[in-house]
Amino acid sequence: MSKKRIEELLREADRLAGRPARVSVEPSEIRRLANRRRFVHIAGPVAAAAIILIAVGIWLQADNNSRQSDEQERIIALEAQVRQLQASTDAAVALIHEVLEDERRQSRIDKLETEYANIRDPIEEIEKQVDKTAFILVYHADKLYRELNETESAVETYRKVIRLFPRNQWAKVARERLSEIENRRI
Repeated sequence: MSKKRIEELLREADRLAGRPARVSVEPSEIRRLANRRRFVHIAGPVAAAAIILIAVGIWLQADNNSRQSDEQERIIALEAQVRQLQASTDAAVALIHEVLEDERRQSRIDKLETEYANIRDPIEEIEKQVDKTAFILVYHADKLYRELNETESAVETYRKVIRLFPRNQWAKVARERLSEIENRRI
């Protein structure tokens, strides 16, 4: 194989491989995800601290109530505060679950967008395959003509390329080769 032929094949391979896919990184998206993670990591300790503060408040209030009221009033107050704590805790847990679910959804969306960006255009792929097929036929005809001295088979193959792929670059090459063969016959 000649150096020129190898260079042509390498150029063709580069052309068929196409350009590398671009990866888009949005600073605002990174900041948004970092803020969500920070919120999730902070929400648990904040909820625990709130529960402790409320418990201390309940305890202090219960201590004051024990001095001023009887046992029954303390129990009623404690039950009310426990219900408030439960409601606050439930709200904090629901918020944490909501943030986590939003993060999972966003992660799935990001993954799908990445997959979508990596999908190749089917028309472009078909055009590449058509070009490759035309090239293979021209290459086969060249081999028939130059190496195997089967001029008629080569001419038929060149004509097939012109007939099947009239607007392809390899049809132009086939026309040139047919012209060379005709000139040699004359």
